[in-house]
Amino acid sequence: MPNAHQAFDHWLSTLGPLRLALEGRVGWEFGALFAAQPWLAQSPRGDGHPVLVLPRFLGCDLSTQPLRDFLARLGYRAEPWGLGVNLGPRAGVMDACLERLEHLHATHGRRVSLIGWSLGGLYARELAKEAPEQVRLVITLGTPFAGDQSDPSELWRLQERMTGESIGLPLRHGPLDQAPPVPTTSILSRSDGIVHWTDSLEREGPITENILVESSHLGLAFNPLSLHAIADRLAQPEDAWRPFERTGARAWLYPALPRA
Repeated sequence: MPNAHQAFDHWLSTLGPLRLALEGRVGWEFGALFAAQPWLAQSPRGDGHPVLVLPRFLGCDLSTQPLRDFLARLGYRAEPWGLGVNLGPRAGVMDACLERLEHLHATHGRRVSLIGWSLGGLYARELAKEAPEQVRLVITLGTPFAGDQSDPSELWRLQERMTGESIGLPLRHGPLDQAPPVPTTSILSRSDGIVHWTDSLEREGPITENILVESSHLGLAFNPLSLHAIADRLAQPEDAWRPFERTGARAWLYPALPRA
């Protein structure tokens, strides 16, 4: 059986050198976060409702700290997932996430917004299907729920090889590409070096949408364009959600999606 390093090397080989090279922007994006502070400070203020942030595969709460700090400055109760490193949907992980959601909902007496980065977005979508009455909205960042990834068997096999544990999401509420019954926004990048942008493409409808940014996959959680869009979405009044408006400068910063 391949060890974790061999499994990870195999996964990298499937991405291609050009796509991986695009991830080299992540350092620049982190620097841009600080340069963009005057602009980000003008983002709409929050109403104090809880926001649960779920990290990417092999990420942890430290990796989502910049995003949570930003949301806290806007007035939200930005909460970590509290489950250590995200090693995939192992046995008990989704149950633990559901307990976390239920605790935040009960503690604050308000519906919880869910933000999931990459694999964390799959958790967020399934949590919203499991307990829609407790979820205000869902935002995913470069999450592979559509296209070939709607049955991500290769992803699960990779994680099983790396962790030695049985892995998979309990699809009790339909396939992964089926949107939750709450307002759902997919933030995606055409130059994502890890997840192809079409695999994060939501079928747009009355409460579903896509927002296109140019970002690396590893930078999606702190790219200034992502953060501004997240703040705009979270500031939508509860039960009065409207799609993201691309007017004025936004029409340039957030271009319309091309054909897949």
